[in-house]
Amino acid sequence: MPTIASPAELPELSTDDLSRYSRHLILPEVGMEGQRRLKASRVLCVGTGGLGSPLAFYLTAAGIGTLGLVDFDVVDSSNLQRQIIHSTKDIGRKKLDSAEEKLTALNPSIHIVKHETMLTSANAFDILKDYDIVADGTDNFPTRYLVNDACVLLGKPNVYGSIFRFEGQASVFATEQGPCYRCLYPEPPPPGLVPSCAEGGVLGILPGLVGVIQATEAIKLILGKGESLIGRLLLVDALNMRFRELKLRKNPECPVCGLHPTVTQLIDYQQFCGILPEPTPETSEGMIVKNGIPQLTVKELKRRIDSGEDVYILDVREPYEYQIAQIGGKLIPQNDVPKRLAEIDRNREIIVQCRSGARSQRIAEFLKQAGYPKVVNLAGGILAWSDEIDPSVQKY
Repeated sequence: MPTIASPAELPELSTDDLSRYSRHLILPEVGMEGQRRLKASRVLCVGTGGLGSPLAFYLTAAGIGTLGLVDFDVVDSSNLQRQIIHSTKDIGRKKLDSAEEKLTALNPSIHIVKHETMLTSANAFDILKDYDIVADGTDNFPTRYLVNDACVLLGKPNVYGSIFRFEGQASVFATEQGPCYRCLYPEPPPPGLVPSCAEGGVLGILPGLVGVIQATEAIKLILGKGESLIGRLLLVDALNMRFRELKLRKNPECPVCGLHPTVTQLIDYQQFCGILPEPTPETSEGMIVKNGIPQLTVKELKRRIDSGEDVYILDVREPYEYQIAQIGGKLIPQNDVPKRLAEIDRNREIIVQCRSGARSQRIAEFLKQAGYPKVVNLAGGILAWSDEIDPSVQKY
């Protein structure tokens, strides 16, 4: 549980506080002491995106004394469908600045601490050590394992949430009483197996549901009231509006929080998750080569098309993505490629493309292993085409 000042050391509530938090003060479970505990607390939100938006908003409204925000990204129009702390006028602006403006407008008395950086093994301890609770609003496995391990090693509760498509999860990890994230997921999935929200999509309201659950859990931990999600994993199915719960137990063999831990300091989490540094690029016929696959630039593809070359483009996105934006070519979704190889001409150069170049790279490698003699990947995919060739092609 978070260590917060004793009752005698808690800050007093101002006249404005008494008015602002009056609905809290009449709750026996909160009351004057509970609100003073909230005012004394320090919570760190890792991320100001889908989960971080409602999380930060409701912690601010509740009267958290100090709210730390970790982010290094800028606002993009594709964020606005779910990241409600940002608005249209903030596009291109630093997310931290946008979030700070909205939060201080909501509650001017809150102390916002901005950490404009990527959370890494080198800086995690320095950032996390001054907070009582860490709320994980990240969307990638390396940072989730990093946050978990840092919380365990520092003795900080990790209020966890994750989202994908229509489903979400929430729990409280890294406490003495319960398991940590590694107890639930000892090993990360292989790189590329689990698509990101950018690739798989997410219902805009879902991070609102899960982020509010995270804020609720953080507040309960500070108050020391209610039954927290320690030892429980809450599963949210927004499409069917069902909530399920799984009981979790501490794994005595866990390498971080187990009886005989082997992870006693922060490690290289990119490597742990199988994300290897980019190799020094080779070149072939003027093109960079990645994992044996030549990387065709969108400018070179445009030059070939304009010269009248009969290019063969294989689009491995989903049909609903193709409806949003496309630059031509044959559509075969990535999961259908292995069973539809007969439709792909082995005698031609195959230019594989997707939204960003990630899925197309994996399929290009698969086709090469399947015996296709000439396969290239369109580097940057639709996004690069929109940025560098034709802005009328919709980015998503």
